[in-house]
Amino acid sequence: SVSIHGNSIHHVSVNGSLYPSKTKSRRQRWEVKPSEMANNTLNPIRAIVDGMKLTPNPDKPMIALSIGDPTVFGNMPTDIAVLQAMKDAIDCQKYNGYAPSVGYLKSRQAVANFYTCPEAPLEAEDVILTSGCSQAIDLAISVLCNPGDNILVPCPGFSLYKTLAVSMGIEVKLYNLLPEKSWEVDLKHLESLIDERTSCLIVTNPSNPCGSVFSEEHLQKILKVASRHCIPILADEIYSNMVFPGCSCPSMASLSSDVPILSCGGLAKRWLVPGWRMGWILIHDRNDIFGSKIRQGLVKLSQRILGACSIIQGALESILNNTPQSFYNNTIHFLKTNSEICFSELCTVPGLNPIMPSGAMYLMVGIDMDRFPDFKSDVDFTERLVTEQSVFCLPASAFEYPNFFRIVVTVPEEMMVEACGRIKEFCERHYCSGSHDSNYLDQ
Repeated sequence: SVSIHGNSIHHVSVNGSLYPSKTKSRRQRWEVKPSEMANNTLNPIRAIVDGMKLTPNPDKPMIALSIGDPTVFGNMPTDIAVLQAMKDAIDCQKYNGYAPSVGYLKSRQAVANFYTCPEAPLEAEDVILTSGCSQAIDLAISVLCNPGDNILVPCPGFSLYKTLAVSMGIEVKLYNLLPEKSWEVDLKHLESLIDERTSCLIVTNPSNPCGSVFSEEHLQKILKVASRHCIPILADEIYSNMVFPGCSCPSMASLSSDVPILSCGGLAKRWLVPGWRMGWILIHDRNDIFGSKIRQGLVKLSQRILGACSIIQGALESILNNTPQSFYNNTIHFLKTNSEICFSELCTVPGLNPIMPSGAMYLMVGIDMDRFPDFKSDVDFTERLVTEQSVFCLPASAFEYPNFFRIVVTVPEEMMVEACGRIKEFCERHYCSGSHDSNYLDQ
């Protein structure tokens, strides 16, 4: 109890203790459980891959076409200018402290200058630097969505969207991409999923896992759907500018007159440094729909982890300004050549339907499962491909899209040729020609 005499406060001891003893039940035993958020955080790729029995053929060296990391084989180093920028940032010793949680102003300005265009101008305050593009996606979903809301996610699509959303109590609605139309969005299906709790439309362009690139006309049609229903867009543009020659890839924001867009990007893929964990959100407001509230929300959320790595922020301006165009061109030339090799090799394989990509680092292959009665699913098919041929491709069930598998085209050319030869041998061994002709487009 507390007695007050004049202006002084005296704590009075009760039962010989400073605090009264309350009659409350005491825990009888230890019981520490993981939170609902932890339990609800599931990575569909891990869930499927961890359940596979991956025992390679000991007579054949393993070729992994499954990992979306361009650095794995050492054949795609980043540019010397990128490395020099990092060395300079370390040596100057100016970037060892905390940066503002949204990033250094100078670094944000560098990103704004790099991506600004007359149709979608950017200032430093429109840029939030993040710990990789995945944190950019996390912040964007977190600022737009409440538990019980739903988001629209491409299918097949990058699995992280679902991992993040479900852990936050947000429902995921999958809209179909159409393989027969080079993975364009099924616009009717997309629109049918929208309701009053839809708070965000995610558009991945260029696409992981498809390697597809939407035309300007198709992007305009997607924007019309978002405009009609007043739904903001999260544009995952981590592969922006990684498109094959002759193919254009405008940013969604450059085409939007009235739909506000949070564009997520980063250094990972175009600069070939995914482990450096430098991403960003570009805030493209329209008609002040986001206003100050969404910006303030992103600032608050960025404070949860106190921002991205300061050294890479210090190197960012130099990386963006000094990386030569020849580096980007060489990367794209390599990806296109490898994609063409893979596509032309697998086109001749009975029972497989590869779909030629236009960008990014991936190629999707349809499996005519009727022709492979030895296997009950794409997971089974890819598992046995490892057992017999030591080639690992990711079953597209990991992207909630069965009867396909994804190939990463960043492996050295000779490994790509060898892998395709082994896939061909595997398919020829298990192919069963039936009386009726089936096709993956009949799905």
